[in-house]
Amino acid sequence: MPLDPQRCYQALKTHDARFDGRFFVGVSSTGIYCRPVCGGRTPKPANCSFYPSAAAAEAAGYRPCLRCRPELAPGNAAVDANARLAHAAAGLIEDDLLVDGGVSDLAQRLSVSDRHLRRVFRAELGVTPVQFTQTQRLLLAKRLLTDTALPVTEVALASGFGSLRRFNALFRARYRLSPSDLRRHTAEHEAPDALELALRFRPPLDWTALLAFLARRTVAGVEHVDDGVYLRTVRVEHNGAVYAGWIAARLAADGAAVCIALSASLSRVIPLVLTRVKRVFDLACDPEQVAAALGALGARNPGLRLPGAFDGFEAAVRGILGQQVTVKSAHTLAGRFAAAFGEPVASFHPALSVAFPAPQRIAALEPAQIAVLGVIRTRASAIVGIAREIAQGRLRLEPTADVGATLTALRAIPGIGEWTAQYIAMRALAWPDAFPHTDYGVLKALNETDPRHALRRAEAWRPWRAYAVMHLWKSLESA
Repeated sequence: MPLDPQRCYQALKTHDARFDGRFFVGVSSTGIYCRPVCGGRTPKPANCSFYPSAAAAEAAGYRPCLRCRPELAPGNAAVDANARLAHAAAGLIEDDLLVDGGVSDLAQRLSVSDRHLRRVFRAELGVTPVQFTQTQRLLLAKRLLTDTALPVTEVALASGFGSLRRFNALFRARYRLSPSDLRRHTAEHEAPDALELALRFRPPLDWTALLAFLARRTVAGVEHVDDGVYLRTVRVEHNGAVYAGWIAARLAADGAAVCIALSASLSRVIPLVLTRVKRVFDLACDPEQVAAALGALGARNPGLRLPGAFDGFEAAVRGILGQQVTVKSAHTLAGRFAAAFGEPVASFHPALSVAFPAPQRIAALEPAQIAVLGVIRTRASAIVGIAREIAQGRLRLEPTADVGATLTALRAIPGIGEWTAQYIAMRALAWPDAFPHTDYGVLKALNETDPRHALRRAEAWRPWRAYAVMHLWKSLESA
């Protein structure tokens, strides 16, 4: 966003939480940069400079505040083309794509030129992709050193550094202390079987409604909701290795963060896991922007979020199994599917036993092998079809994928119609403007019988129509 120094300073003076994560302030008298909600003494205006990202502040020579901890600032949501491209690239960097590739590979993944990506990235975030990558890794390392008992070597590897020597040198150069020095200044932690981290967000967030939505759509053996906690198994492939484990998420006591516990077996893929957790709970959402677009529709439940997907293929299968059946029936079929084809995962909770099948596993099946579970043959064929498209690299079901091209590719798969394509866009692509206008619940909530009329009415809610769907569905619960 364009940074107005006067407006930014006013937000800083009032510690306005609405601006947390939208900008950072560098203080020349201390050499430190802070979040606008920092509880420290407000600096003089002459000593302040403002930056659109933590990476931009660090590129200007500032080091992060140990009090307000910039690495805990909530993320930004974006829908315009350049902002979406920049944040899509940032999301891929958080998944550590730049470790093996480079900016050229990143640009190719996003179907743009290197030059265009660099230009848009700098315009939106104030730094180059490489500078952003370094800052993200260092901030994650700082968080792990502060909040966990992971050995320094493990912290370096978990943060994406291939060399401990390089990690120590960059950390000292940027923050003026070594990783070991920082750990000596923080609380002692016992070596746990699980790592615990917090992800902050912009309130309001209706945690109860979010968990209720997920609970009704859990995949038995893979996901479970218990007493305000969301649990699930995790299986991810990264740099040729497979990592399996579990996560548990709950709302923090102060209601301003989601606390994540993840098994120690996932320590090498922490950035990737946290990125996916943010998607599941839509923690990058800016509720004010959504509320402004939805008007009266969103006023009754301002904290509703758009539940994302930990895994795009999983969300797609869940959507296909939910075609023209009740939510409960789809839940039953999804559980059978996971039990039949998933891989066992060790977990602390008896409700978690398997990881959802990888698309490569399902791509090798014939539809009849899925149909025996009670799945209609056309839906079994659609599941195999989508798995083969993903396995062949022709389809990506993740927020960084091109929405228009992905929707076209989905519609071309036999058995996937407009409702399923839009549902996948909502959950797997986290596309805020998806709108399944043929959905029975949407039509009922709008008191419409013609989907075309529903589509026309939804124009007023662009570019947040997917959030409108969540509110329409929610309205039926209290009707």
